[in-house]
Amino acid sequence: MITLLAGLSLALALAGQAAQQADNSNEAIKERIKPVGQVRVAGAEAQTASTAGGARSGADVYGSSCIACHGPGVLGAPKVADPAWKERLEKGMDTLLQHALDGFNAMPPRGTCSSCSDDEIKAAIEHMIEGV
Repeated sequence: MITLLAGLSLALALAGQAAQQADNSNEAIKERIKPVGQVRVAGAEAQTASTAGGARSGADVYGSSCIACHGPGVLGAPKVADPAWKERLEKGMDTLLQHALDGFNAMPPRGTCSSCSDDEIKAAIEHMIEGV
């Protein structure tokens, strides 16, 4: 039994010593921690391709971000071509855009579309107010 314990102790000591002698250069560390694969999300390529070509249309921004609240009218969010837009438009497009950018009442800043430019937010508003 004592021989077995001594053998295990020696094996552990040698393993610890070998671990301390491992190559810890930057290149070796990068090689050990490099990713072994990539995650791909269905549809992400199409969205990336559409944004890489320039500004998205108002309909595209609405369909990817605004529709979550403005589609069903969550917490009073006016729907597309809803007459409720008229009273908002009375304050002027600049005020409406500023509210969309900064957030207003229940609407979060940029409607949670942090990747949208100011022009894309404005285009989404223009899409929603068409026909009012």
